[in-house]
Parts: sequence; C-alpha cells; structure tokens
Amino acid sequence: MSGEAANTLESYRESIDNIDAALVFMLAERFKITQAVGRYKASHGLPPADGAREKAQVERLRSLAKSANLDPEFSEKFLRFIIDEVIRHHERLRDQ
Repeated sequence: MSGEAANTLESYRESIDNIDAALVFMLAERFKITQAVGRYKASHGLPPADGAREKAQVERLRSLAKSANLDPEFSEKFLRFIIDEVIRHHERLRDQ
C-alpha cells in the first residue's frame, strides 16, 4: 500500500474510532437516564416494559433511519437490543 493510501486509510480509521467513542459515551448517558426511569417505575409500581412506547420508538427510529439512508431493519434490531437491555435493568430494579 502506498504512503498516500495508508494515510487515507488511517484518517478513515481515526474518524471511525472517534465515532465509536462518541457512541459509547452516548449509550452510557442513555443508560444513566433509563436507570433513573427504572427507579422511578419501581418506586411507583409501574411495569418495567411499555409496549406502546416501544412500538412508537421503533417506528420513529425506522423513519429516522430512512431519512438518514440507514437500513431501517438494522436500526430496529439495534434499538430492540437496547430496549431489551433496559427492560432487564428495570426488572432487576423492580425485584430489589
């Protein structure tokens, strides 16, 4: 690989690394907030899951994905993974 090609690839990889770091911090912030929601739900006797909210969020994310030229199926799988983890957290808080 030529020096120019290696520099270009390295530049792309640096950007990917920065984006990955931002994603990790955004997910950490999101889970911090959902933990607060879980504590609130547990203290008020609310169920850990809210099917209507989840459905609305999935539809909203699918629409955003389409606008961003991102595969809506991928975005739904990604959100479902996060939602399932949040529900597990909420269930643990409820059962404490």
